[in-house]
Amino acid sequence: MVATLLAARGVKPTPASGPEAFTPDWENQEVFTGTTIIAVQFDGGVVLGADSRTTTGSYIASQVTDKLTSIHDHIFCSAPDTQGVADAVTYQLGFHSIELNEPPLVHIAASLFKETCLMVGIITTGGQVYSVPMLSFAIGRFGSSYIYDCVDATYWKGMTKEECLQFTANALALAMEQDGSSGEVICLATIAESGVEWQVLLVDQIPKFAIATLPLP
Repeated sequence: MVATLLAARGVKPTPASGPEAFTPDWENQEVFTGTTIIAVQFDGGVVLGADSRTTTGSYIASQVTDKLTSIHDHIFCSAPDTQGVADAVTYQLGFHSIELNEPPLVHIAASLFKETCLMVGIITTGGQVYSVPMLSFAIGRFGSSYIYDCVDATYWKGMTKEECLQFTANALALAMEQDGSSGEVICLATIAESGVEWQVLLVDQIPKFAIATLPLP
């Protein structure tokens, strides 16, 4: 009876003997990765931000991973677990730009990622955020599920660059407090026609929202 129920749910019973009896279940399970990425559009550019913790399941593989990847001069993506795909798209965009003798468009980059059949969180260029659905800001990956209400309540259209930077830092900090797969430092990139500005918020610079305090004696 138990074997029938397990089979109906697609679960194989653990063998009582043989090599499989000594193989941990986690060796056959899919490894989940987690992170939090955010892109916000302002007049003339885009702020793109991400945390720096790289996880493979419950194991923290790296604490200081740069998840903001430049795939052309003014086109960035955040694809922490598809770096090989990002490298291939970078090559194709460079070749495409030489053929046309002009910078590639963001939707061309997005279509190249789509052809790989892999889910890429956010692609940005100077003044444009590419996501599904198309919005003036976008959040993605596992940590974003904790902060949907926050970003909906605090975002407004027409924010300045400085306001977008603060909005992105606040949202990432909140996600990092709740999501065990997001954490460490915050990486920010401001992408505009004039160039790209990089910024890293260290642990003591990250906004704090849930600081526990001891009661007064």
